[in-house]
Amino acid sequence: MKKYVIIVAGGSGTRMNSAVPKQFMELKGKPVLMHTIEKFADTLPDAKVIIVLPEQLTNDWKALCTKHDFSIAHELAAGGETRYHSVKNGLVLVPDACLVGIHDAARPLVSKETILGAFETAEKWGNATPVVAVSDSLRSVRGKENTAVDREHYRIVQTPQCFHSDLLRKAFLKEYKPEFTDDASVLEAFGEKINLVEGNRENIKITTPQDLLLAEALMQQH
Repeated sequence: MKKYVIIVAGGSGTRMNSAVPKQFMELKGKPVLMHTIEKFADTLPDAKVIIVLPEQLTNDWKALCTKHDFSIAHELAAGGETRYHSVKNGLVLVPDACLVGIHDAARPLVSKETILGAFETAEKWGNATPVVAVSDSLRSVRGKENTAVDREHYRIVQTPQCFHSDLLRKAFLKEYKPEFTDDASVLEAFGEKINLVEGNRENIKITTPQDLLLAEALMQQH
């Protein structure tokens, strides 16, 4: 099946305390988003790449591509009000009967193994979501009450989340709900069972200045 990758780059620099959107912040000399695109281009060289970006950042992105001599082919789609709406806009550029992976722009350290595992499982079973086990203790907080929970029953969700495109497109016809925090939750609401695959622990989402420092340290190890 043909492969498409939608990279959702709708973030701002709010939690970074920066006017620069987190996907444009420099990591080892170039924007985070470029590292993310390169990882998919290296792993799936035949895949079509779609970047979902707020319209007001399009010119900034094109200027960065010129500055860094960045020439990996990609299409742009306009970001929406929420992640759900951004992905829906990106899906307009994806045909039926193909595989599509949805990935966070701010996860440049996704491994080739995670990408390939998610796409292979999705091709076979219709969808795949990478996860890693929880290593910290967890407590459930409800109002003023809190209780310990068994971390063995929980997993940390990552991206890329991969799907048969026709299935995901139908799921995204549902009306938006605030609990749609990722693409697997949209498909689950459509009545589909979600298949979990092994992610990689380094596949962190960069949202704070500390995350950026950690990502740089992790990249130096590889």
